[in-house]
Amino acid sequence: MGADIVIGLQWGDEAKGRFVDYISENYDVIVRFQGGANAGHTVIVQDKKYIFHLLPSGLIRKDKIGIIGAGVLIDPDILLEEISFIEKELGPLEGRFFIDERANIVLPYHKEEDFLEESSKKGVGSTRKGIAYAYRDLYMRMGIRLSDLKDVNWLSDRLKTAAEFNNQIIGARYGHVPFDWKVMRDELLIFFGQIRPYVADTVALFHSYLEENKKILFEGAQGTMLDIFFGTYPFVTSSHTISSGAPVGSGIPPTCIGRIYGVFKAYTTRVGKGPFPTELTGEEGKYIREKGNEYGATTGRPRRCGWLDLPVLRYSAFVNGVTDLVMTKLDVLSGLEKIKVAVHYKLDGKKLRFPPTSILDYERLEPHYIEMEGFELEGNERSFQELPENAKKYVNFIEEELKIPVKYISVGPRRDQLIVR
Repeated sequence: MGADIVIGLQWGDEAKGRFVDYISENYDVIVRFQGGANAGHTVIVQDKKYIFHLLPSGLIRKDKIGIIGAGVLIDPDILLEEISFIEKELGPLEGRFFIDERANIVLPYHKEEDFLEESSKKGVGSTRKGIAYAYRDLYMRMGIRLSDLKDVNWLSDRLKTAAEFNNQIIGARYGHVPFDWKVMRDELLIFFGQIRPYVADTVALFHSYLEENKKILFEGAQGTMLDIFFGTYPFVTSSHTISSGAPVGSGIPPTCIGRIYGVFKAYTTRVGKGPFPTELTGEEGKYIREKGNEYGATTGRPRRCGWLDLPVLRYSAFVNGVTDLVMTKLDVLSGLEKIKVAVHYKLDGKKLRFPPTSILDYERLEPHYIEMEGFELEGNERSFQELPENAKKYVNFIEEELKIPVKYISVGPRRDQLIVR
């Protein structure tokens, strides 16, 4: 087993990026395997903030290899922007950063349709990055892959067909003027010339890395409850955010997977529309939002905040096969006199320990809470023993309920503000 996975257990924004940055010290290769520029992973190193949308967070460490797998959607503008930023800060990426040539590209008409759909208030609260529409083209076999950019004639044929289809949709639905496929083709060829040194068959690279006994870490984007199959559909993202999505989105065999780190906040948040059983709409929710700086790294939208939801965590831990729990942002709860945890739901009088399967059932859910005493953190705690007694009780209660060890606890955003048990 040469590969491990970091997965979000809630609705995304669980601070996976900061944990990947921390734990990547123990790995040789860091991999993004799904999603696109709708992800926002924030890492703070020596008080400098890095926000990644496409590049793996582990690239901050100069001795690591970063890979974007076949399951990731490439936004040309954002990719070039991030490469430029990282190379300016940390030096050249050539030789330690690779993009699978099977990866599909987000094109202007995808983002325009996403914008128009959301603006019409018919959408589900997306980030307007064109993700759903690019994945739609992929599954309709008319997506444009990086490998298509190698041959101008092949690209022209495929792009002309894809543009005609997408132009018909946004034209008929919104009266939008057609996108010129030739302009897009020329821009894509320029783009390919800029990223050519990074394009590779990453499946072959994974094979060689495993033969060399290199350690691989997969970095999930979004969270389990946004999975296209197992999330709160239709208020989800358009990819497989769960651990089994890593082999699918990278081409690495599932037999190579070892540990699965499940990252969750000490409370719960979600962005955009969709059910949220433990949401706090009053002063406590505002307190958590402001103290936790709960604003989207990709969109800047304020996140909805609420108490920790154990049915969600039980479900997510099972679906992902979590071996180790990672609790982030425990410090945000510091200062609250009382803290609540939803231990189960009631639905039509029936007790539920997992979330319901139907979106309609969420409207009738009644979370059942237990109340725990609050605590005060200093932020300089570096061992579990240094935590206040009530904070330890909070962590231990969650661990006992989920029957999975909480191995890591963050007490602040910096790389060194992490307790390892």
